[in-house]
Amino acid sequence: MMSPADLPDTIPLFPLPGALLLPRAVLPLHIFEPRYLAMLEDCLKTPHRLIGMVQPLEGGSAGQSRLHEIGCAGRVTQFSETEDGRYMITLSGISRFRIRREVTGFLPYVKADVSWSDFTRDLGKEEEDSNFDREVFLKLLSRYFEAAGLQTDWSSLEEADDELLVNSLSMLCPFSLEEKQALLEAPHLTDRRETLTALMEFTCRGGGNEEMIQ
Repeated sequence: MMSPADLPDTIPLFPLPGALLLPRAVLPLHIFEPRYLAMLEDCLKTPHRLIGMVQPLEGGSAGQSRLHEIGCAGRVTQFSETEDGRYMITLSGISRFRIRREVTGFLPYVKADVSWSDFTRDLGKEEEDSNFDREVFLKLLSRYFEAAGLQTDWSSLEEADDELLVNSLSMLCPFSLEEKQALLEAPHLTDRRETLTALMEFTCRGGGNEEMIQ
């Protein structure tokens, strides 16, 4: 487990639309663009091996950052190279961060000075949700999957602990970029579960992303 002292002031950013990472969760990634292959090679040379996952902004205007201010950093815990030079990697979520400023330079990828101070709880133990009614939640989840035309391994979901269940669904369900960002920025597990519940209920009522995001 990493401590606050282990977290660097500057990290590389990987702005991948729809790819949400949360603390203590894992995210598999396929790296093939030359600029991100360079990013990965540089990352593997560092002691922390952190990459910051961040969502692009939708409809950003000229002169403004094209990235959301808050992302989540993951440590490269597994990687393998294919015969044609691509990489399959696994990021293990460590902590969310706030972008202070993007670092300009001659690198082909983006780096940023970041602050971790708002998310010290991310480095602690698994969160608990004392108000979580799992039976009611799983019934809603079943209706959501049916409405969204999705399938899953129900035995794995039923066996997952509260944090793994909520965070995995937040990462995997096909929500919009702004909805994914809302799930990321939820302060605590209870807030994330409530946001996730509201998004699933909206889908079950036949709503669309355009109506949900104002």
